[in-house]
Amino acid sequence: MKRAFTMIELIMVIVILGVISSIAISKMALTRDDAILTKGKGDVSAIRSTIALVHSTMLLSGESGYPAQLDDAALNVEGEELFDGNSTKKLLDYPIISKNENGGWMKVANDKYSFRVMNLDINFTYNSSDGTFDCDHDDADTKKYCNLLTR
Repeated sequence: MKRAFTMIELIMVIVILGVISSIAISKMALTRDDAILTKGKGDVSAIRSTIALVHSTMLLSGESGYPAQLDDAALNVEGEELFDGNSTKKLLDYPIISKNENGGWMKVANDKYSFRVMNLDINFTYNSSDGTFDCDHDDADTKKYCNLLTR
């Protein structure tokens, strides 16, 4: 007598594999979004730390204030080195390369940058008078992600 799987058994295995894979794919999408937020949070922390470090270095050398600008990158151009300072003030040793996609930074004005998460641009402003680098916590559309990135 030959032993083989019946058609019902094969269909049941295919259905079970389909259900398991649909659950796994949805969980992986959430993990990717969390990774993008974690990357952005780390970037914001590094940028803020660098601004504070440059400010301290300037004070030790007899200068006052904060860096006038964070980089000399072109606006809204991918592939630019962001947050690397300029010819007179060095900021990040390893600059962030601009890209217009989720998890990417873009320079949108001389003192404004955007970080894209979940296809939303979270806009950050650098204030050279007090050294702050922050997003708009009052914008209803981006408030949730702004808070997550700056906490």
